[in-house]
Amino acid sequence: MTDSILVLLETTPAGALANSAAGMISAARTIGTAVALVVVDGERTAVVDGAVAAGAERVLVAAGDPTALTGPVVDVLDAAFERVSPAAVLIPHTVDGRDAAGRFAVRRRLPLAMDAVGIERDEKGVLARHSVFGGAFDVTSASTFGALVVTVRPGAFDARAAAVPQVPVETLDVAASGAPAATVDQIEPADAPSARPELRSAAAVVSGGRGLGSAEGFALVEQLADALGAAVGASRAAVDAGYVAAAAQVGQTGVSVSPRLYVALGISGAIQHRAGMQTAQTIIAVNTDPEAPIFAIADLGIVGDVFAVVPQAIAALEARRS
Repeated sequence: MTDSILVLLETTPAGALANSAAGMISAARTIGTAVALVVVDGERTAVVDGAVAAGAERVLVAAGDPTALTGPVVDVLDAAFERVSPAAVLIPHTVDGRDAAGRFAVRRRLPLAMDAVGIERDEKGVLARHSVFGGAFDVTSASTFGALVVTVRPGAFDARAAAVPQVPVETLDVAASGAPAATVDQIEPADAPSARPELRSAAAVVSGGRGLGSAEGFALVEQLADALGAAVGASRAAVDAGYVAAAAQVGQTGVSVSPRLYVALGISGAIQHRAGMQTAQTIIAVNTDPEAPIFAIADLGIVGDVFAVVPQAIAALEARRS
């Protein structure tokens, strides 16, 4: 059985390595030898150096057109798969990653496991663990034939693998399939300057719900997030009430997160919300209702008014920092 695990590392529109890279390589290292695959436009030594620093044990580099969507990436994956013959292929569970994973699995006639929150390996092959039915169950999927293609939820793996010395870097020659592909004519960055981490991959998230009462009350979530260096999230109820933008919504119809720390303020914990956050390592909940469903999955539950509890927590954090 081959030990190699092929890992597709995504890059940003600016050409930098995506934040998910370290977690993806860490996931691969837990079950085999991490072979990183990066698609670059021209000379992008910084991307290769980033892959090596993140713990890749072998790096494949392929030239790609940054304006073309999905098709060329699938061609690259196909060529890399032919070169490596891996036991599994790991791809980030992002919009682009899901698209590429599905197309690649169909092209290679391989089994596909989507949105994995854990990766394991036994004597028969690679196993992917999923949180399903709104987070009500954990299930494990495996391949009965061929290498398993797995999309990995960003943030599910937060450990950083140690860099290894003398990592081989190989150039991958890719034969274009000629399959139709959409192209991007123009990219315009949306200026939203913030010192907070990106929600989907943040190590810590502070989320607020309807219990904050108003957009002004929701500012308490932002204050605690800043004190913790965390991202800001929200329940659907808070988004629907106009407390915060839809981009902050965590849950079945929003963003799925797996941070080390998740703080839920004034969130009752409907199953749709829990589906997007209950794989967090540590969950802290503050709610006035002792019967709130969020307490069923919380590691630490505080029954109380967020406007009394949270300011005390912020003051304690600031005092400890000073």
